[in-house]
Amino acid sequence: CPSALDLVPFGIKPLLRRAAAYEALERYGLAYVDYKTVLQVDCAVQAAHDGVNRMTKALLEKDGVNWRQKLPPIPTVPVSAQMRWSVPSAGTTGANAAPAAALQGGPDQTAAGTERARTLKEEGNELVKKGNHKEAVEKYSESLQLSQECATYTNRALCYLTLKQYKEAVQDCTEALRLDPKNVKALYRRAQALKELKDYKSSIADIKSLLKIEPKNTAALRLLQELNRA
Repeated sequence: CPSALDLVPFGIKPLLRRAAAYEALERYGLAYVDYKTVLQVDCAVQAAHDGVNRMTKALLEKDGVNWRQKLPPIPTVPVSAQMRWSVPSAGTTGANAAPAAALQGGPDQTAAGTERARTLKEEGNELVKKGNHKEAVEKYSESLQLSQECATYTNRALCYLTLKQYKEAVQDCTEALRLDPKNVKALYRRAQALKELKDYKSSIADIKSLLKIEPKNTAALRLLQELNRA
């Protein structure tokens, strides 16, 4: 795979195959980097999305909530490589054609993707109100493939908490905090999930960070009391 990448830098197939090999060798950090690099080239590659999700879970279990600090650097894919891979072949259809059209279509296409992401998020919000959390997760996931918004991550984290998928909730809150390090909802919901995972030390750290932002947040103060008794 490195030889193939020397010939064609940022080639999707060698990146995916090297990521799969790293994953099989349990070198999850390197696999994560390759999957994320693929998504820079073409954000519609579902195998890379799935790989990122798997590696995030594996790294979270292995290294805890600070797993990102131990990652190798993720290379920045130049626009020229993105444009090269965005040109649709004769057999390109469906999801793989969408990012190509967006790149070639200019700002209007990008705006359309953002608007579609917002619509999907709102559909997810309506499903949450009806108690359909599993279906809401699907809507939020579709939205995040088009536009990574902090609120969408925290909304999906809330669904994961309700569904008792605590590791996924931690993952989404961590992504939200990457976008907005002082997001109160993300800190609170990650603290809730960490409490359920019995990682009390990390949960308390999140609540204390939250209380520095909102010292009178009653829900956070109540959770801190529960954690101190745990």
